[in-house]
Amino acid sequence: MKRLVLLIVIIGFSYSCSNNHPMTTQVQVEQGLIKGSMDGDVLSFKGIPYAEAPIDELRWKAPAPKTPWEGTLDCTKFGPSPMQTSPQAFFMWSEEFLIPAAPISEDCLYLNVWTTAKTTDDKKAVMVWINGGGFTSGSGSVPIYDGSELAKKDIVYVSINYREGVFGFLAHPDLTSESPNNTSGNYGLLDQIAALKWVKANIENFGGDPDNITIAGQSAGSMSVSYLIASPLAKGLFQKAIPQSGAGILPLAPTSSSTFANTLSTAEKTGLAVAKQFEVSSLEELRALPAEKLLTASVRLAPNIDGHVMPKSPAELFKAGENNPVALLTGWNENEGLAYGPLPTMDSFKESLKSNYGALADDMIRLYPSSSEEELKTSVADLARDQLFGSQNYTLAQIMASQNQPVYVYRFTRDVPAEGAYIGFKAFHTAEVPYALATLDKVNRPWKESDRQLSGQMSTYWTNFAKTGNPNGEHLPNWKSFDSKNHQVMYLDEKSNTKELHDAKRLQFFYENLYLNQ
Repeated sequence: MKRLVLLIVIIGFSYSCSNNHPMTTQVQVEQGLIKGSMDGDVLSFKGIPYAEAPIDELRWKAPAPKTPWEGTLDCTKFGPSPMQTSPQAFFMWSEEFLIPAAPISEDCLYLNVWTTAKTTDDKKAVMVWINGGGFTSGSGSVPIYDGSELAKKDIVYVSINYREGVFGFLAHPDLTSESPNNTSGNYGLLDQIAALKWVKANIENFGGDPDNITIAGQSAGSMSVSYLIASPLAKGLFQKAIPQSGAGILPLAPTSSSTFANTLSTAEKTGLAVAKQFEVSSLEELRALPAEKLLTASVRLAPNIDGHVMPKSPAELFKAGENNPVALLTGWNENEGLAYGPLPTMDSFKESLKSNYGALADDMIRLYPSSSEEELKTSVADLARDQLFGSQNYTLAQIMASQNQPVYVYRFTRDVPAEGAYIGFKAFHTAEVPYALATLDKVNRPWKESDRQLSGQMSTYWTNFAKTGNPNGEHLPNWKSFDSKNHQVMYLDEKSNTKELHDAKRLQFFYENLYLNQ
């Protein structure tokens, strides 16, 4: 009898461990075997195809499942980056913020995984990074998105590519007609959803937990995170979200006809203009155009409210409670509203507020004063920051808090050390990324020890949040949660601390008048 019990125990133990395999540079995924590389304790797998190449007849179609391959696929180098005009360093962004791995190709649906898991049963938290770039540029291979250091903080880190610009967001009446969902234009978002489905299905083989996934991104990547939170097609694919500087929920002003996402009909008109620009009259001709020629399209494209990926506007989905309920870590940077054009006069600034805000103009003039040249300069920059980023992420924080989700808000205020042409940009747009992803060493700046300490704090906050939904941990300044009454925000700087959001009245004004009352 004892032998029988012992045999049952042994069989049961063997069965429970049957899926627990040591991690090696070879990993089995749904489509076949892949080979990665080891650097110290970090295993990396780069250029994993998660969908078929969106070329030829698959151009401007939803991503198709990747056909299985035979043998072992080499995944030791990044796959091609999405089609985009040749990226160049400009303004405050040196090449480390912008330049993806070559080549650049329409065949771009690849992702990358970094892990320190020892076995496939480690169940590490997973973070999936979605790059910024205004929906027209960028790649998961841009240096500041490298995942090696975050993987060392005990998570599995994934960066993805998605179609951008005319390839990712072109809508057209004929594309809508041929679609089984009667929609067109949101191919880049569909790519992101396909990548998340791939991650959920395969990440356990890299030691990740498919039920503990955080999506994160900055700028257009942050807006993507916001739209994925809202989209019914992304339900169940992630549990937490980190949108950094961007949400695309509010119009820029009451007179704006929509948020950053146009209606499908408006997007289709833009698509017709593209076809006219290239003097083509059919989808067949449009799909036959060389990718390089399509890059010259004189339009700027972004997601649209297509009735499928986005059944309604993000604001409508959030108000109806139809969004994905997620724990949220979100914020924006202090100097994201730097003005590049000539400074308006005091009178013209006030006139623009009256024109854009109508009955709310007096409130706006009081919130953004311009009684002196210095005050005008500050208000112009602050307004640009708040319209594009501050009010957007603040509103998303308020929404998630109202849905009783854990919410943590930051304000990145560190003046980034700089030399030469990069002096004077302070806490600029995207400046927080190399701090949060622990990639300071990828960026050529005169970093101080305080910057490395801040990066250590931020990257630990980010990975703690990915693990538990709470950024706090040992040896870290306490980060108080945000709610609708107590606007507690973590100010991230050489000395980080939580305090009341200093300009909450401004952001609350946007939230109440452009969201609640719309």
